[in-house]
Amino acid sequence: MELGVNIDHVATLREARRIDIPDPIAAARFSELGGADSIVCHLREDRRHIQDRDLRRLKKSVSVKLNLEMAASQDIVEIACAVRPDQATLVPEKRRELTTEGGLDVIGGSKRITRVIKKLDAARIKVSLFIDPDRHQIKAARSAGVRMVELHAGNYASARGARNIKKEYSVLRKAARYGKSIGLKVFAGHGLNYANIKRLLPIKEIEEYNIGHSIVARAVFVGIEKAVREMKALIS
Repeated sequence: MELGVNIDHVATLREARRIDIPDPIAAARFSELGGADSIVCHLREDRRHIQDRDLRRLKKSVSVKLNLEMAASQDIVEIACAVRPDQATLVPEKRRELTTEGGLDVIGGSKRITRVIKKLDAARIKVSLFIDPDRHQIKAARSAGVRMVELHAGNYASARGARNIKKEYSVLRKAARYGKSIGLKVFAGHGLNYANIKRLLPIKEIEEYNIGHSIVARAVFVGIEKAVREMKALIS
């Protein structure tokens, strides 16, 4: 089981003062030392954290998989094709949201999404779609031409009360099993932390977890290498 470490919020801290520190590229290096299997960053259209230069530097310095989260917008697609990360994960994006809210509507945006997938494929970039754990969206993702999806775990992560947690866990488990059954690699992310991830670990169909905020928050107290190492130990 693999761990992708999202370093966006290291850049968020840097951008709060508009200076050079902390450096997300250094965070990526320490994450690799802690056992990260991939480095994840989101080049948002409003550039609120990761900047274009960060992406180019990460491409040159990261030795594990570089996974670029991105909107299916023309300018970001052009940047991705120029930089050529190992993987691109298409996500929905709203300017006023604090963080990504929900999964990509593959059904509603199938034509546009399929065009973007083909363009990224032509640049030899593997493509994943960040989608809700919904059978219809998973099937649409497969039809759009991808071979992997990342399930939005936000509803599970924010659920309160034993009944709701059990319900959202079941939704994720069924979605992961369905995705695997139709030939997709299945990942999961959003809102996962050192406590709530434990319940998901028996879902063997989930091959990778992508986690950012909780690791960066933990790193404030113990350092990012140790924070990554602790999470890696949990999922291993």
